[in-house]
Amino acid sequence: MIPRYTRPEMGRIFSDQNRFRQWLEVELAASEALAETGEVPAEAARALRQYAAFDVERIHAIEREVKHDVIAFTTAVAEKMAAAGEADASRWLHYGLTSNDVVDTAQALVLQQASELLRKGTASLLESLARRALEFKHTVQIGRTHGMHAEPITFGLKLALWYDEMKRNLARLNAAAEDLSVGKISGAVGAFGHIGPAAEEKICARLGLKPADIASQVIARDRHAAWVAALALLTATLEKIALEIRHLQRTEVREVEEPFSAGQKGSSAMPHKRNPVTSEQICGLARVVRGNLNAALEDVALWHERDISHSSVERVILADSAILTDYLLAKTVWLIDGMRVYPERMQKNLESTHGLIFSGQLLLDLAAAGMLREQAYRLVQGHAMRAWESDGNFRASVESDKEVLSCLSLKNINEAFSVGRYLIHVDRIFSRVFPGTH
Repeated sequence: MIPRYTRPEMGRIFSDQNRFRQWLEVELAASEALAETGEVPAEAARALRQYAAFDVERIHAIEREVKHDVIAFTTAVAEKMAAAGEADASRWLHYGLTSNDVVDTAQALVLQQASELLRKGTASLLESLARRALEFKHTVQIGRTHGMHAEPITFGLKLALWYDEMKRNLARLNAAAEDLSVGKISGAVGAFGHIGPAAEEKICARLGLKPADIASQVIARDRHAAWVAALALLTATLEKIALEIRHLQRTEVREVEEPFSAGQKGSSAMPHKRNPVTSEQICGLARVVRGNLNAALEDVALWHERDISHSSVERVILADSAILTDYLLAKTVWLIDGMRVYPERMQKNLESTHGLIFSGQLLLDLAAAGMLREQAYRLVQGHAMRAWESDGNFRASVESDKEVLSCLSLKNINEAFSVGRYLIHVDRIFSRVFPGTH
């Protein structure tokens, strides 16, 4: 069952209607390719192309009786052929094929369709991230390590980092999709017992696929695991983005906020609440995709030339992973496009520790002026710890220290406490991530 939040395009791709449509395309491509080699009568192949059809409910009804989905499918198609007066041509449907010649090759077609939609979603997010990164390129923000104030960054740098990571996710998705763009028509154990490699090449070419160099009865499942892994990594990045926004939306921070629409309510009991519910949903559902990866990895090892243990798993994890990834991409685009950014709050938070964040530059300037690093570290840390514990003014404390003033003038100290010194390479970083920008 497709979850209620599914966007319709991806839902249609994994519908029974589309799955059986791709099965039929494989069957028809096989008949036509075999007609070229003389193994199937040309008129039968033409009749199959013209009249072959199916009804999803009829397939399900037959399957309830025969307990085999592909037999139910071919039986339902044969009934349509008979109804069209072409019962004899239906003898050549599924000729020389085993079930997984059809199922695995058709699944490659379905996953190519899904991958294309995921590429579009990823491209949309990359566009949103790039636009907002450039918008906040020079918006100063405190960087945090271990959740604590560290040194100044810009909010644009944070967005640029997410953009760079998403580029790698797109590359991994493309590679995994390309690796899955293979079919197999090599029979029950992969040895071409009934149809030869030349016919397989013709069939796959008709479908826009490459033939797998070698297969058992199924295409090796490391390919499918790699595809799910690409989605797991992609959604892990979406979780990373959403988690950061959740942190930045906390009351004590309040530097960024996810969109909050007119009429929206955050809490049934507390009217003041503006909870980051979409960001939390992204974080939660990304875990489901990661969980599916474990199942995909378990599917790699099958008994001998094939068992059926992977099949039931894939009916759940492939559709669910693609549907969830598509959904999470759409929600993250919405999140990035509509997020509210508060530069004044960023500045206020940056200044809240009264200069403590400049301790690193002060340490370096003291060392450069001739003070031993160990002595400089002890001196700077002493002032920093006293300011931290008493909520004092770190800079004022430093400027009154004779030991510091013996090495640095007040002008030097002012330069040590300059945000600009930390951010002089922002343009260079952006030129790496966004070539051609200034």
